[in-house]
Amino acid sequence: MGSKAGIQPKHAGKLRLQLFALDNASQPTDLNAPGWKLHRLAGELKDHWAVSVSGNWRLTFKFEGENAVLVDYQDYH
Repeated sequence: MGSKAGIQPKHAGKLRLQLFALDNASQPTDLNAPGWKLHRLAGELKDHWAVSVSGNWRLTFKFEGENAVLVDYQDYH
């Protein structure tokens, strides 16, 4: 099942689903699911993308080729 250390317990289910989708994605737009609010980031994270987990919490990532890298769970607002 994996450790839930470092995340809000109420986000575990959605994060599990998003990480599964990200692991199977070959490009950012593969994460464009209803309610996930896929968007490209700007500023220091300009090459990164994000999907909404809950409130200000996002799953952020960058693609290199067909692989997601620099995956993070953060409140970047």
